[in-house]
Amino acid sequence: MIFKFRIVSDEVENFKREIQIDATATFLDLKKAICASVGYDATQMSSFFLCDRNWEKEKEITFEDMGVDDDNDVYLMDESVLSDFIEDEGQKLLYVFDYLTERMFFIEMTELVTGRSLKDPFCSLSLGTPPPEFVDIDEFDAKIDEKQKAVARDTDLDEDFYGSDSFNEDEFESQGFDEMTFDD
Repeated sequence: MIFKFRIVSDEVENFKREIQIDATATFLDLKKAICASVGYDATQMSSFFLCDRNWEKEKEITFEDMGVDDDNDVYLMDESVLSDFIEDEGQKLLYVFDYLTERMFFIEMTELVTGRSLKDPFCSLSLGTPPPEFVDIDEFDAKIDEKQKAVARDTDLDEDFYGSDSFNEDEFESQGFDEMTFDD
């Protein structure tokens, strides 16, 4: 069985990769295929996250066990077979390739080909230039600040959004707190 994955980035428009890989391959094999298709260093720390339909992270499959004590199971890429985690078309994954700035690829399993197998994964479609593997942290922070400022400008929240700053006393009941009775 063969899985076909579509990979896109929210950083670069017109960037797309498609990877075809055997369902019996590991997540490490998928990582290596992705890195080869975009020219990234496959030895860098990274993680896959299985996601729900709304891209919310559910289960992490990591490159290396960081020894974090928590109640979650640790799944390692080199031990985790794709078919054990991916069951149907439309499965969404995130591939976090830069932990410091939480940069990632969005991945969707678009096609399941039964009755066939692949010895080695390959990139069947390569469009656009991938985002740089590493970014200058000061440059990254400046871009985030600029995006936040743009959102604030575009939102245009004024007093009408929150309501009028004046009120009509007639709109309120005339009964004061002193006149109210309470049942015991």
